[in-house]
Amino acid sequence: MPVPTDIAPRASYPAQLLAVSGRALAQLVRTPSHSRRAVAARKLARHSLWLGAAGATLVILLMVLFDQTEIQWMPARGMPGLWPIRILTDFGKDEYVLSVLGTALLVVALVAAGLHGTRRALLLGFGTQLQFLFLSVGFSVLVAEILKYLIGRGRPFVGGKANPFNFMPLEGTGAYASLPSGHAVTAFALAFAVSALWPRLRVFMFTYAIVILLTRLMLLAHHPSDVAAGALVGMIGALAVRYWFAARRLAFAIRADGTIVPLPGLLPGRLKRVARGASAP
Repeated sequence: MPVPTDIAPRASYPAQLLAVSGRALAQLVRTPSHSRRAVAARKLARHSLWLGAAGATLVILLMVLFDQTEIQWMPARGMPGLWPIRILTDFGKDEYVLSVLGTALLVVALVAAGLHGTRRALLLGFGTQLQFLFLSVGFSVLVAEILKYLIGRGRPFVGGKANPFNFMPLEGTGAYASLPSGHAVTAFALAFAVSALWPRLRVFMFTYAIVILLTRLMLLAHHPSDVAAGALVGMIGALAVRYWFAARRLAFAIRADGTIVPLPGLLPGRLKRVARGASAP
């Protein structure tokens, strides 16, 4: 990823910070320039279509055949022994995940504004990866909130019984915001995005996502079809954001067959050198 490093080194720190932040935002909306973006777009459309069709089929089957049965297997809501699950489930809460990623982006901007040359370029490259993670989750969550409002599915036991077909479209309250699961959207978008950048973390990240999914079921916050739909929305959302970045030569490259692969990022050794450089007098 080409990272601009021509910000005047003698400018004041606030001016440097403003310039770094402005260019980091500007790169996200610049005109796509990758020569293979059309091939990648067709591949994205195919994958999204197949994933969407398979996911929608699974959601419908779960709704018809399994949702009501599964609820009877879960522990009663409010049991004291569920407190570890209540803590664990918050690791998939979109507000918390986006807050952590947003804070990390802010720290990168603050540190990068005090650096120059190669060290700034390396840190801004890592900042671009953080932008990808943040937007993968943020975009997926936005789509999910729109779907929740349009669909208006009641959570388990809303209305007094475990009715998987309790819908009130456009109702707009939390009680009727069950489909898709927001925690599942966040967890699977983050898992896909991290795995796209660092494939070696794939098993760990998708294990995390599945654990978050299971906590929502154990707490009777969602039906199985809700979490399946959330996983689907999260992954397709992250796929779309990955294409957006790759088409602008940000964090990803596009191979001749349209496959999107991560660009080399900030290595641990380089990160340590950047941190030492930032703290040096």
